Amino acid sequence: MDIRPMTRQDAHAIQAWTYEAPYDFYNQEASAEGLDELMAYRAVHDRALIGFYCLGVYAQVPNDTYVYDDTYTDIGLGMHPDRTGQGHGRQFVRMVMREAAREGKPLRLTVAAFNRRAIHLYEQLGFRHVASFEKKQTCFLVMNQ
Repeated sequence: MDIRPMTRQDAHAIQAWTYEAPYDFYNQEASAEGLDELMAYRAVHDRALIGFYCLGVYAQVPNDTYVYDDTYTDIGLGMHPDRTGQGHGRQFVRMVMREAAREGKPLRLTVAAFNRRAIHLYEQLGFRHVASFEKKQTCFLVMNQ
């Protein structure tokens, strides 16, 4: 896997990815604002674009109840829909974790509670559920390592 700066071509491709239900929650609407945000992320390639990740505030889910602090490095990530559920997640998440660990802080991530597949993987990698909140009728779990 090769980590690269996000290009506009990568960002446009990510906005076009379509996940099957219930993961269609992660589908992005093509927009200039979304494109601009993706440009702050990193692209992950393995002969082709296979995923992306971000660190810090971009990985946080804005909400009215849970307050993020700067004690942790927040990670956010996404894999190409064709690679999800295929056993590729562990290697991908570990790579993101190695990159995030360079910040020198413990790691934190926020995941939609319905995404049991991702939560199971995160738990296997040492993350533990520490808080939850709702945003627009979706429950999110905050997990720390």
